[in-house]
Amino acid sequence: MGRSRTFDPDAAVLAARQTFWSRGYEETSVPDLEAATGLSRSSLYHSFGSKRGLFDAAVKSYLDEVVRPPLAPLMLDDVAPGALADYLERVAGWAGTAGRGNGCLMLNAAAGSLAHDEAMSEGIRAYHAELLTSLGRGVEAARPELGPEAAAELAEELTGSVVAALLLARVDPPAAERLLRLATRRATPSV
Repeated sequence: MGRSRTFDPDAAVLAARQTFWSRGYEETSVPDLEAATGLSRSSLYHSFGSKRGLFDAAVKSYLDEVVRPPLAPLMLDDVAPGALADYLERVAGWAGTAGRGNGCLMLNAAAGSLAHDEAMSEGIRAYHAELLTSLGRGVEAARPELGPEAAAELAEELTGSVVAALLLARVDPPAAERLLRLATRRATPSV
């Protein structure tokens, strides 16, 4: 009979997520994860299988707790006209200050050694599709005067701006914030 867990897996994933997010996947060692989570190497491997298994759990947590909550108003049945601008402003504020140079956990990893990993590539494609769908719904609500083609182009442009800003936030948070503020103006109908 196996031993029962004596730790909170969600707390361990959160601690690992913060470590991966600030240091990067490659630069985070197993001893770094042991120190961050308070778990031994054997507990980490027993619970998550590998450093990559823990990273995958951290990415899932990141998507569920960081990425999707701000997108939720854009996925409602009835998207408010101001939901898109609210989302872009929220991300702009985060990128410029609260992100403290961490950027996006997933995009950072994809720009590093995991760039050619098929599971990571699929995760990034799904992340991009989710952003595009959400921002597209926001464009439809905020800019009903646009035809379908112009709305789709604006959604692509805004999605690209968000992705670029989240990468830029790691090295130049003020520039990332400016980029998203420009995107907000582009998303808002002229008065």
